[in-house]
Amino acid sequence: MDIQSLSQYASNAFLYTIPFLFVLTVVVFFHELGHFLVARYNKVDIESFSVGFGRELFGFVDSKNTRWKFCWIPLGGYVKFIDDEDPTSSINNNLDKDENINGFHNKSLIARASIVAAGPIANFILAIILFSFLYTFIGKPMVQPIVENIKEQSAAEVAGFNVGDKIVRINDKDINNFSDIPQIVKVNPGIELTFTVHRNDQEIVILATPGVMESSDKSGNVTGVGVLGISGGLTQDNVIIKKYPINKSFIMGVSDTYNIIKVTLNYIGGIIVGKESADQLGGPIRIAQISGQVASMGFSPLISLTALLSVSIGLINLFPVPMLDGGHLFFYAIEAIRKKPLSEKVQGICFRIGLGFVIFLMIYATWNDLIQLNIF
Repeated sequence: MDIQSLSQYASNAFLYTIPFLFVLTVVVFFHELGHFLVARYNKVDIESFSVGFGRELFGFVDSKNTRWKFCWIPLGGYVKFIDDEDPTSSINNNLDKDENINGFHNKSLIARASIVAAGPIANFILAIILFSFLYTFIGKPMVQPIVENIKEQSAAEVAGFNVGDKIVRINDKDINNFSDIPQIVKVNPGIELTFTVHRNDQEIVILATPGVMESSDKSGNVTGVGVLGISGGLTQDNVIIKKYPINKSFIMGVSDTYNIIKVTLNYIGGIIVGKESADQLGGPIRIAQISGQVASMGFSPLISLTALLSVSIGLINLFPVPMLDGGHLFFYAIEAIRKKPLSEKVQGICFRIGLGFVIFLMIYATWNDLIQLNIF
C-alpha cells in the first residue's frame, strides 16, 4: 500500500469515528443499564456505572451513592458492584460482613443470574424498540413484488408471466415485498405453486412449477433449489416506504431481532462444522467503517445498524465463555447442580482461558478487517 492510500484510509478512519462511537456508546449503555436496573431491583449496592474505560472525563453521584462516569476510552463499559474486586465482577474478599451485606456476591443464585442475564436481554429489547420506532415513524423500504425481467425459457416464461405483473399471493401466503418471492420459491423446487397476480387492473391466477437448480455447500453437499426466473427492480416507482401501526411494528421488530439471532447462530454453527468461512468475522475497524458509510446515508440506516449491533453484542455476551455474561451464567448453572460454586482457583483459571480466547478473537477479527481493507 502506498503513502497516499494509507493517508486516505487514515482520513476515512477519522470520519468514521463519530458514528462508530455513537453506535457503540448507545449499545454499551443499554447493556450496562440492564445489569444496573435489575441489580437495583435486587437491592444490590452499586459503586459505579461507567461508560468507557480509563481516566474519568466527567460524572456525578446519584442519591444512592452510585458514581456515574464517562471515561476517555469509549470502547465498552461496566457496572461495578460494592463487593467487586474489579469490573469483571470477581469478588472482593477484603470487605467485612457489614460492608458486603448488599453486595452482588451475597445475593441468591437466581438474583445473580437475573442480573447477569439482564445485560444481553437489554440489548435485545433495545433492538426491538429501535426497529419498532423506525417502522412506525420513518417506515420500512419495500421493493414491490413487480416483475421487471423474465429469463428466457425459465419456469416463469413457460407459465405465462409478463413484465409488469404484480405478484400479490403465492398459494395462501400474501406477498408484500419482492424478497418474499424467492423465500417461497427456493424451498419448493419442482412443486407447482399458485400465483395470484395483478395485471392490467385485473386479478389472474398463474400456475407455475419452479425449476430445480443444484446448489452445493463448502462440504460438497448438493441440494436442489427452486428457481422461477424473474427479477425485480430498484426503480423509484418500485421502492416504497411503508409505515406501520405500533403494534405491527413491534411484532416486526421482534421478528427481525429473532431472524438476526437465527442467522448469526447458523453462521457460527457453519464455521464450527466447516460449512462457512471465518473470514467474514469483523472487528472494531470494520464496524467503524460500516458505521461511517451507513451514517452518510442518513439517520434511519444508522439506527438500523445500531439495532443490528445491539442484537449481535447481546447474543455474543450469552456465549458460555468466561469473561462474558454467558460464562458467568454457565458457572451459575454448575453451582445450581453442585449446590456450591466452583472454587476461586478453578474460576480464576477459567477466566484466564476465557480472556485469552477473547483476545485471540479480537486479534483475528482485526486481522480480517485489515485484509478486507487491502492493507496487507
